[in-house]
Amino acid sequence: METKPTEISSSKMFDGFNKRYKHFSPILGCSMTFHIYFPPSPSPSHKFPVLYWLSGLTCNDENFIIKSGAQRAASAEGVALVAPDTSPRGLNVEGEADSWDFGVGAGFYLNATQEKWKNWRMYDYVVKELPKLLSENFPQLNTSKASISGHSMGGHGALTIYLKNLDKYKSVSAFAPVVNPTNCPWGQKAFTNYLGNEKAAWEEYDATHLISNFHNVSATILIDQGQDDKFLHDQLLPHKFEEACRSVNAPLLLRLQPGYDHSYFFISTFIADHISHHAQALKL
Repeated sequence: METKPTEISSSKMFDGFNKRYKHFSPILGCSMTFHIYFPPSPSPSHKFPVLYWLSGLTCNDENFIIKSGAQRAASAEGVALVAPDTSPRGLNVEGEADSWDFGVGAGFYLNATQEKWKNWRMYDYVVKELPKLLSENFPQLNTSKASISGHSMGGHGALTIYLKNLDKYKSVSAFAPVVNPTNCPWGQKAFTNYLGNEKAAWEEYDATHLISNFHNVSATILIDQGQDDKFLHDQLLPHKFEEACRSVNAPLLLRLQPGYDHSYFFISTFIADHISHHAQALKL
């Protein structure tokens, strides 16, 4: 199986390039795709810091690249964007595509412990396999200078991965993240199936629970949340995370944006602020 990434498409944008790659993932046991946006390079030996973007339910590696408009700011700031897929694909596990909020397109960025879903190890894929793959195959990327961001389920992924790996990422941000999945229907459904009924295992992937264990968060956590988001009050629960941050003095900037919903229209409106937030941290 070819673990080395193969380029499958390339499009110029803001003087840089969106490139899509395919590779076999030993961790997930299937072929995976991911996108990299390479900004224009000032010199052949230049290395770009990396911003990982984790997408939400039903998405793959294309949604952010096509819809967010993030490349304009990334080009200006000199930050490479890396967008992986949201779950394993093509494994044909029974029931994997029965619902939009679980299984295919819904990996929740965790390592499943239940035998049926043993290939769902998106946490290890994002934290371990992908950075190693990038550092070994793309000399123009400086993977030791990395930040992480995401939307909805991907915002949950970005926050939990950041909090558990403060040595690996310089900063974190999220759009409409699922911050307290142990207390919302999306999270309860996914966690029951992937992790079983042991609530302690769930809390390992819940940003609101995790923040209380990490008192050395120094970079401000940036979250944008649309106030007209239909998922705000039953699935996303940003105020739970805000309370948890306040209780441990973790630096949080939670911006409630009036009139905005859960869509990429919302993301594209504020994405430049997020790229700037990360560029500042990555250049320190």
